[in-house]
Amino acid sequence: MKWNLRWAAARQDIWRPTQLLAAFQEVGFNPSLSKVAAMWSNQPVTVRLDDLDMICAALKCTVADIMEAEPVAAAEHPEDVRPHAVGETGLVRPVPRPASGGRRRALPPN
Repeated sequence: MKWNLRWAAARQDIWRPTQLLAAFQEVGFNPSLSKVAAMWSNQPVTVRLDDLDMICAALKCTVADIMEAEPVAAAEHPEDVRPHAVGETGLVRPVPRPASGGRRRALPPN
C-alpha cells in the first residue's frame, strides 16, 4: 500500500504536522503530536480503522485518497511449480501413529 497522507492534507491546504493535528482535533481525534509527525513523515505499519475513519473525516476525503494499492511483485516460482521436500513426489496424507494399546486414532476432519 502507498501512504498518501501528505497529498490528502495538501488538498486541504495543510502543510505541517501541527496543522494536521489541529484538523484532527476539530473532529474529536486527539493523537499526540509525535504520532501525527510519524504518520506525516513515514508510512505507518498499522493504522486502526477508527483512526483511519477520523483521519478521513478531518481531511474530508476517502480511504482511497489516503491509501493506494500497489501491485505485488510476482513470486519467484510460478503457481504450478512449487518447491517440494526432499523425496516428495506428490501430496501425501499423514498417517497417525498407533496409540498405546495398539489402537489407531481417527484421522482429523478435512
